[in-house]
Amino acid sequence: MKLREDWQFRGLVYQATDDGVLDRLSAGGVTAYIGFDPTAPSLHLGSLMQLCNLRRLQMAGNRPIALAGGGTGLIGDPSFKAAERPLLTAEKLSENVEGIREQLSRFLDFSPSAGKSQALLLNNADWLTTISLTDFLRDVGKHFTVNQMVAKDSVKSRLDREDVGLSFTEFSYMLLQAYDFLRLHIDQDCTLQLGGSDQWGNITMGTELVRKVTGHSASGITSPLLLRADGQKFGKSEGGNERVWLDASLTSPFAFHQFLLNTDDATTPALLRFFTFLDHETILELDEAIRTAPQERRGQRALANAVVSLVHGEDAARQAERAGEALFSEDIAELDEATLLQVVGDAPSSTWSRAEFIDGVDPVELLVRCDLAKSKGEARRFLEQGGAYVNNVRIDADTVVDVTRALHDRYLVVRRGRRELHLVVVA
Repeated sequence: MKLREDWQFRGLVYQATDDGVLDRLSAGGVTAYIGFDPTAPSLHLGSLMQLCNLRRLQMAGNRPIALAGGGTGLIGDPSFKAAERPLLTAEKLSENVEGIREQLSRFLDFSPSAGKSQALLLNNADWLTTISLTDFLRDVGKHFTVNQMVAKDSVKSRLDREDVGLSFTEFSYMLLQAYDFLRLHIDQDCTLQLGGSDQWGNITMGTELVRKVTGHSASGITSPLLLRADGQKFGKSEGGNERVWLDASLTSPFAFHQFLLNTDDATTPALLRFFTFLDHETILELDEAIRTAPQERRGQRALANAVVSLVHGEDAARQAERAGEALFSEDIAELDEATLLQVVGDAPSSTWSRAEFIDGVDPVELLVRCDLAKSKGEARRFLEQGGAYVNNVRIDADTVVDVTRALHDRYLVVRRGRRELHLVVVA
């Protein structure tokens, strides 16, 4: 299938400078770039859509450039940000670029065997930190008016707020990004920049600079921003405080899998298109399953398995899926200690002395002390109704809970009903 038809089916195009750009990509041979912000040592779920877009370009015979913003990261993109971000040191940015480099290699083929489609990883610090201020102002700044820059939506959103201003440092960001496009066009024959819809103003500045300096045409494409059903940005953990990272040491494959597994029904069809390489027929079948049998969560399972496989490998995806299933089955006893702690990582916990288990713990007392029952009477009712478990094995009022039940000789996963968990750590 041609790239145009695939991208239209997946809804990957939000804005484009010209309609013919998708036909050129379908024919192959286009050099295109996307910039990645190295303000952290890892990319996050919000970056995944653009990583997949670069991969789709390369699969269609185009040459992708992943541009690490080691230079622009010194400034910080103000686009639709509520306030100016803290500036990072050059040393910290360099460390972050190295962390991102390894992640990019999972998505793109940087080897010479890729031929004309061989991906490149470049760092704009190589030219932004070496050009002199006067040269930059003469060669770039003269092509844009302040009126033109102020009119950009990404700038207006900050200027229209009385409580937050916009420093000259941030105001200059769009010129730096435009210069990136010019350098990539001159040095690498790059004719296309891609990004999220919040980058439209920056991208069009770049296409204009290429045209004014070289007389050549350049194009831009933006993709929709990832939003949850409630309108909030997708890619942060529950509560919106922490990002979901692509680095396994920051967000484990199990936590990543669970996050996607809990995606709401309204958002899942779009994410199956944005984040996976599943064929169109499969996606349409999953759309129907979400609509007609949402309780089965087939779409969410397919999404979680496909994305974790893409980011961390098929083995990690299978292990994450098994761990999720073990959370509610006796297979929890087969999990290694690290995986077990990931599975119950969000559960309340308490530490009990080993001496308390010498004669066994009464199940009623266990439920009350674990805050899984408000009173002994309520605990007895749960036990009588068969709704209490230790390590996913049902217990009743006559069960003796002792240390022989402990997983890895120190953990007891106490559960009431389907979702109420408590981890007892035996010290």
